[in-house]
Formats: sequence, structure tokens, C-alpha cells
Amino acid sequence: MELTVNGHPTYCYTGGKAFEATRPTVVFIHGVLNDHSVWILQSRWLANHGWNVLALDLPGHCRSAGEPPETVEQAADFVAALLDAAGVQRAALVGHSWGSLIALEAAARLKERVTHLVLIGTASPMKVSPALLDTSLSHPLKAIEMINVFSRSTLAPPPSALGPGTWVYGASVALNRRVLASNAKVNLFHRGFKACDSYANGEAAIAAIACPVLFLLGAQDQMTPPKAAQALIGQAREHGKAVRVEQLPVGHHQMTEAPEQTLFAIRDFLRT
Repeated sequence: MELTVNGHPTYCYTGGKAFEATRPTVVFIHGVLNDHSVWILQSRWLANHGWNVLALDLPGHCRSAGEPPETVEQAADFVAALLDAAGVQRAALVGHSWGSLIALEAAARLKERVTHLVLIGTASPMKVSPALLDTSLSHPLKAIEMINVFSRSTLAPPPSALGPGTWVYGASVALNRRVLASNAKVNLFHRGFKACDSYANGEAAIAAIACPVLFLLGAQDQMTPPKAAQALIGQAREHGKAVRVEQLPVGHHQMTEAPEQTLFAIRDFLRT
């Protein structure tokens, strides 16, 4: 499905089902050097069980045009514009890594328009090591190999993700390279990492949300370890938010390393 957002075509995968603005809607927001395809199992299941799905490509990424966001705040404004363009009054937001910060900031700005907030592989602050930030700019292909070593805790996911025996490391490296190559003008790797590193509004944003929140963390995550989410979790509870926290025995890419557990956690949370 293609929408015009801020004057540019924006691609949203709908899970193989026609979009109907009257149904409850879930917006999936990917992380750095990813696209809509990382949500393949979760988006298709929800689309076939009564939900609208908008699994987007962020601006300037793959099938979406426009200037790639330089900050989390810019990306959050884009999410609001996307809902307006789709004619969606209220939606659940699901974000992974950088996408979790975008979902959080968007939920804080949109207030009651967001029904549920799912933060997968999140942290606040989401600092990036200077060495990795520099390498993403000077030697991005080398940095891609680095982040995939840090991100993965399994060699292959269950068959329900990408097929039996899929090599998750190799598949992710190939996706990262494809996303990087999709924009010849902007280094999407460095821009996304810099946006993560510079975002400082997480605790204020979690205090401002008006919906329940699920933290879905990876027990073996080296990119955003569970302890890095504790400040957000504490702030959410301190401000009386309805909070659910789940840890999966995987690394940073829960959607392919634990696809069914990730789906079931999202599904059960959306039912509340």
C-alpha cells in the first residue's frame, strides 16, 4: 500500500489484506538499516485476525521517498502525518530499537490517539559507542558485520520466521546492505545511529503517554541490554502507567530469533 505523506510516497505493508480504516490498526516501526520486512510473521498474523496493519518503510528507506529523519522527533512527526494520511484516528504503535524510540515519542505527542505502545529492544538513553558511530560513517559495511555479531544470539530461528534453517546473521547482513544501498544520497546507517544516540526525551515521553505499554526485551541483548530499559520502566510505573515487561531468551532481534513468542506477546497485549 502506498500513501502520500508530507508530499512523498510512503510504502506500508498491510500483511496481504486490504486496508480498512474502520478496523483497529497497528503501526510497525522498524529500526536502523531495516524495513517493513522484519515484521513479516507478526504483521501477517495480525492482518489475518481482524487488524489493519501498516508496517512502514521510514522516509528515504527502500520503497519510501522523502528525506530520512535526522532525529527521533522528526520521525515521530512523520508517524503522526502517516496516521492522518491513512485516515486512522487511533492506532497501536509497535517499534523495534530505533523504532521503539520513534513509537515512544509519537505516543507522547499523540496522547489518546495511541491505544497501545509496544517497545521492543528499547533503551533510554540509547547511546551508541563512539567507535561504532564512527565506523558506521567511515566503513559502514564493516559496521554492519559488527552490529550483527552483537545483535544475534541464535544461528537459526524457528521455521515460522523465515523458513527452516534460515541463517539469521547472513539474512540480516543482506537486509542491512540492501537498505543502505537504497539511498545513494544519505548514509542511513550513520543517520539512524546518530538519531538514537542524541535522543534525550525518553523519560519525559514515557511520563506523557496515555496508553498501556509493553516492554519486550531480549535477555541476551548486547545492543540494548534489559538493564538499559529500567529507567523507562521505572518512570512509567512511577507515573501510574499500565506496564507489562517480558523478557525473551534471545538477543536484539526478537522478531526473527523468537518470532512466535514475539507475536504472542504483542497479540496478548493488544487484547487488553
